[in-house]
Order: sequence, then C-alpha cells, then structure tokens
Amino acid sequence: MIQREKYLKKIRRLSNKDIVKVITGTRRSGKSTLMEMFKKELLDNNISPENIIYINFEEKKYRDINTNTQLDTLIYSITENIEDKIYLFFDEIQNVAGWEKSINSYRIDLNSDIYITGSNSKLLSGELATYLTGRYMEIKVYPLSYNEILKYKKQSLSKEILENKTLLESYEEEILNEYIKYGGMPFIQKLDDEDKYTYLNDLFDSIIFKDLIIRYKIREVDLFRRLINYLMDNVGNITTPHNISKYLKNEKINISSNSIRNYIKYLENVCLVNITAREDIKGKEILKYKDKIYFTDHGFIQAFNNPENKNTGHLIENIVYNELLRNDYQVTIGKIGKNEIDFIAKKNDEKIYIQVTKQLSAKETITREFGNLEKIKDNYPKYVISLDKHASSQNGIKHLYLKDFLKENFN
Repeated sequence: MIQREKYLKKIRRLSNKDIVKVITGTRRSGKSTLMEMFKKELLDNNISPENIIYINFEEKKYRDINTNTQLDTLIYSITENIEDKIYLFFDEIQNVAGWEKSINSYRIDLNSDIYITGSNSKLLSGELATYLTGRYMEIKVYPLSYNEILKYKKQSLSKEILENKTLLESYEEEILNEYIKYGGMPFIQKLDDEDKYTYLNDLFDSIIFKDLIIRYKIREVDLFRRLINYLMDNVGNITTPHNISKYLKNEKINISSNSIRNYIKYLENVCLVNITAREDIKGKEILKYKDKIYFTDHGFIQAFNNPENKNTGHLIENIVYNELLRNDYQVTIGKIGKNEIDFIAKKNDEKIYIQVTKQLSAKETITREFGNLEKIKDNYPKYVISLDKHASSQNGIKHLYLKDFLKENFN
C-alpha cells in the first residue's frame, strides 16, 4: 500500500475539528484507501473499533441505502449506546439522496468527527454549501504523482542500487518513462505492463457509463465519445464549444455549442477533466470562453488513443498542470499580447510562470519558450520545463528537467 503522506497530513491537521472533511477525486484515485489509512491510524491511537463507523455505499450491504431517511435510521441505531467521540466515514456518499441534511444533523446531534468522499465535484455545491456554510473543508485527491510512485518503488530496491548514483538515476529514468506512458492511477502499480492500458480503458469506460451516461441520461453515446476523443487530441490547445461544434459539423455531426458545453461540464463534475481559464497578464483579467482542458490523469489519454501518435509536448503539459494542482496552486493560462504563457500558478503570496515543451533542441523553440517569458516584466520566478536533461537557463529564467520538477518542484 502506498502511503499518501501529503493527504494524511492534511487530514491529521483537521482531525477532531468541528468541520466536515470532504475528500473528492475521480474514481479509483485513492480516496477509499486514504480513509482506510486514517482509520488504521485511529485504531493505532487506541480509538475503540466500535467508535469508528465506516460505510462504503458501493458495498453490497449498504447498496440499498438510497435516501437520507434510511441512512439516519442506520446511523442513529448504531450510535445509540456509544460513548465518547464517534468517527463517521462515508465513502461515495453522492449515491444517497438528501445526504447533506443527514451530515449536518450528525454534526449537531452526535459527538462526532465526520469524513466523506465522493467522485463528483458537485459534492460541494448546492445543498451541502447551504447546510454546512463554513463547516466543511475539501481535500482534493489526485492519482499518484511521479514522486509517490518513485518513493514506493524505491522501497524494494537493493542497497547496491540505492547507494550507486548512476544506477539510481537510471532507475529513476525508467520510472519516469513508465509514468509518462501509463499515468498514476494507483491500481496499475500492481499490474504487468501488458495489462495496464486494458485496465485504464475499462476504468474509463466504467466512469463514462456509471457516472455520466446513466446519471446524465446521455443518449448520443457515440457522439459523446467522439467529443472525449477530440478533447484528448487537443489537450493543451485553446478550446471553445463553438470551435468543437464547427469541427464536428465538418465530420457530418450536428451538435450545438450549448450541448458541448454541458458535456464538458459533466466530465468536470466527475473529476475526469479540469477546465482552466485564460488570464490577461497585462490587463489582469480572466478572459471568458477560451479555456484549456486537461485530464485528471494523463494515463487515460495514453490508453484511450494510440500513444505513439500523441503530442508528447502537450502530454507533458498535462503532467505539469496536474502536479501544480497537487501542490495546491491555482492555475490559469497566461496571455501577454499575442503570446501565450502555458501556466500562471498562484499560492498565497507566491506566483510563478511556466512554459512547457518537449525539447529545447531547435533554436526557434528556445526563442519562443524563453522569449514569451521575457515579455513579462515583473520579478516573479519564471521556468521552462522540458525533457532535456541538461540545464539551459538564461536571462534569469530557469530551465528544469521534467524529472527534477516532479521530484523537487521549485527547489
């Protein structure tokens, strides 16, 4: 089991505080495992097992709990005679209609510490926000990072490799190539390479069917898949519903811009994609209707399409984007005049600018990537990230090899 210390630290900080801990993320990204890890920590800290109530609504014995009334009957009967604090864990709670009312009641009625997970970003909108204003905090869980995979796999390395710099660097390169190829969904770490794409395709199909086609009553399934394929082919490109509609019409498929906008929103709701707005650096305003879309795990892009035909530069862009989100940055796309900055990343008082490219071998690529950043006249740090192993920093702009960025971020 991969110890996800970054998320556990957040949970520990919030533990026993009067706020509901809301853990969100796409299916099979590790939310349930994270709750199991924290449950084990509670047991290790001498919390009685009877004070820990863990309900996974996808388990057979809880599958028939469809309403908050049914849930209330269960919880109040279980907790009736329990003394001391009760730890309530609800996994995939979006399956229960009206669950928001119940969670608020347990927070008020019971001496409890509450944790919930869901595979839908809408979990935090609507009634939950109404009932729990100021009484919840979200913890977003992403698929495994390169660093998490590397630390996990290093545990099985021999002392000879760990103490040999050349062998260790070679091993890290091997893991990086695997990460680029297959992404970070936790379960694929247990599979042989020949089974990884099959698993990713099956998982993706399951999410599409259960969380999208059924829930949103999508009838044009083939068209919906064509849209997904288009989004995967255009990761890292400016995307508008209008342009997608025009493209599909050229393919003899008629669909309105509004329908496309809804479909993309559905994908965002189930945590499969993130929509990233453009920001005018000089005007300091968000530009509407011209966004970029990135997938929560780039392994889906690789598995869904032929990886040999993919734009590696944009795939790396997707990897860098997700790593920024993992590290709690707010990310926008930058525009300065007619030029584009791949990412503006902000956290607290910190701001950084990032350009991403596959390689810096061509002179025009170097001029473009560094030149765009040089047009920004403030003093915030600026980086170019690529697959080049040797540093090419210039004019105060730092170059980072992708592996170094993923391992150390901005140190």
